[in-house]
Amino acid sequence: MEYETVASGLRFPEGPVVMADGSIIVVEIEKKCITRCWDGGKTEVIATPGGGPNGLAIGPDGALWVCNNGGFLYHEQDGMLIPGNCPPDYDGGRIERVDLSTGKVERVLDTVDGNKLTGPNDLVFDKAGNLYFTDHGKTYSRHRDFGGLYFLAKGASEAKELDFHYSSPNGVGLSPDEQTVYMADTMTGRMWAFDLESPGVIKPASPLNGGRVVATMPGLQYFDSLGMTAAGNVCVATILNGGITTITPEGEFSHIAFPDLLVTNIAFGGDDMRDAYITLSGTGNLIKCRWPEPGLTLNFNA
Repeated sequence: MEYETVASGLRFPEGPVVMADGSIIVVEIEKKCITRCWDGGKTEVIATPGGGPNGLAIGPDGALWVCNNGGFLYHEQDGMLIPGNCPPDYDGGRIERVDLSTGKVERVLDTVDGNKLTGPNDLVFDKAGNLYFTDHGKTYSRHRDFGGLYFLAKGASEAKELDFHYSSPNGVGLSPDEQTVYMADTMTGRMWAFDLESPGVIKPASPLNGGRVVATMPGLQYFDSLGMTAAGNVCVATILNGGITTITPEGEFSHIAFPDLLVTNIAFGGDDMRDAYITLSGTGNLIKCRWPEPGLTLNFNA
């Protein structure tokens, strides 16, 4: 697929948010900052949360909400920047909000049900302003923390756990009717769906799992963050088989490749919502292309 480069030289970009003024806000996880990108290659740092800012979303308050994973160790290999284990300066995961007019960073929460967040990764708001977010867990040299799916009601100070004990929860999105939450599990290459009885209340799919499996990738492929289309398809960034995998609600899938093993996210914009902004994180590029179908307009991100 043909594409143009919006910005290059970024240090593991993720979490693109398409703004009404034509700019794209991304995180640079390795630089521990949030950066605004403009067509033509101009970039400016707008906030410095530290740790590992990851997923981004505009909230009902107009602020930029951030999943901060606490950071990674990084190494360079074959021209790519690759994240790894928990770093020595890790001080926990958290949900933050950024005042876009000042760049001020506020910590919203860092525990759920008395348990510390270890690696918050991605987030999405429903039309009422409730927040769904994932915790990816954290990797160490000989063990790994598990993660889960969480819910923060609008105006609440405490979040609740919806489901837990997944290997590596990553991208999260809502179906157009907001009756289903989709969650990508990285290491299993598996897309999960959680059917909702009401906001923040899931219908368990089995005695063992709250979610049901929509699709699992063949071979060794990892899932990262995702974007939803207006038709209800899930476009999930795919690592190793670098590109975007589109999965229908019925579990059928197709793949569009891009030249980076670490494709990590997609966001939609433009008048027809067919402008796709994709982060090629290993090589540090934010690119733009025309997508085959319109993306879903996110709540509070006019």
